[in-house]
Amino acid sequence: MTTTTNHSPLLDRHGAVPGEGLDAGVAAHYGDPMREQRLLEQGLAAVDLSHRGVVTVTGPDRRSWLHSMTTQSLTDLPPHTSTESLVLSPHGHVEHALHVLDDGTTTWLSVEPGTAPALVEWLDKMRFMLRVEVADVTDAYAVLGEPIGSESLPAELDSRGVIAWRDPWPELGADSAPYSEVEVHPATGRAWRELIVPRDRLVAEIGDRPLAGTWAAEAERVAAWRPRLGVDTDHRTIPHELDWLRTAVHLHKGCYRGQETIARVHNLGRPPRRLVFLHLDGSGHVLPDAGADLVTAPGERPVGRITSVARHVDDGPIALGVVKRNTPVDAALYAGEVAAAQTPIVAP
Repeated sequence: MTTTTNHSPLLDRHGAVPGEGLDAGVAAHYGDPMREQRLLEQGLAAVDLSHRGVVTVTGPDRRSWLHSMTTQSLTDLPPHTSTESLVLSPHGHVEHALHVLDDGTTTWLSVEPGTAPALVEWLDKMRFMLRVEVADVTDAYAVLGEPIGSESLPAELDSRGVIAWRDPWPELGADSAPYSEVEVHPATGRAWRELIVPRDRLVAEIGDRPLAGTWAAEAERVAAWRPRLGVDTDHRTIPHELDWLRTAVHLHKGCYRGQETIARVHNLGRPPRRLVFLHLDGSGHVLPDAGADLVTAPGERPVGRITSVARHVDDGPIALGVVKRNTPVDAALYAGEVAAAQTPIVAP
């Protein structure tokens, strides 16, 4: 996946340490990631996500057009109502994750860093004779994350040029399905939204609020079992493996690219892999990297891999991983010499 190298002005804040890889271009932390995570939990801090891409779709056919190509029901999406949708390959593998919000005239899509150009290129090829226009507006708009659970308000757009996408995770959609069998999801009640702001107002929008880096935000995401494109996915990922049907897929909306895989796996069987939450042994003070193999015993053949790693302020070292479906749910897992106690997310 392409990464961004844009330098955020918020990296000039005292203590800012730049992120790497997919999160290059914004701060990983500002000197104290644990304190920053506490501020996030208390609803006080904001996170610089200005490396994310922003795409707009305008024209009277915009919602029905996006509806026909992606996994979510979008034709009747009311203004200022947030949802999530995926673009799949013909074989049902996840290619793009779209944070979707329509303001009544424009559909706004917030996407992972570096993915906007490829998404716009593909959408332009699919326009045919429909009345739609697609634009990559990443240079003009930036994204901020904040622990607030409210939808965008028209007044915010009118007065500050700001539009907000509220993350629906982990709420089940109108016609979706959970692949986790827990009675109470750990992200129940989670409050998170993305503000899309004019890029030249990024610093002003923060004002005097404290900032938290992506390390703190990622720790909260991992603890919420929330999948992320390009981190927890690879070229084979189907939504069922990550419990992504709950917020991003409408099961009876009609035909779209990859829909046959969605229906077949949902109706006839289980996905070949499953997402797990991992408590890592942090006694050695060195954590495995994302991408590290998971095995049931040192020297054995891999049964999966770690996808996300974080240090949580309460839970300590935690991770997400993807393992083969038939991996025993009570099996001890290891990433190198580090033990990893698994909690199944997607049921085997």
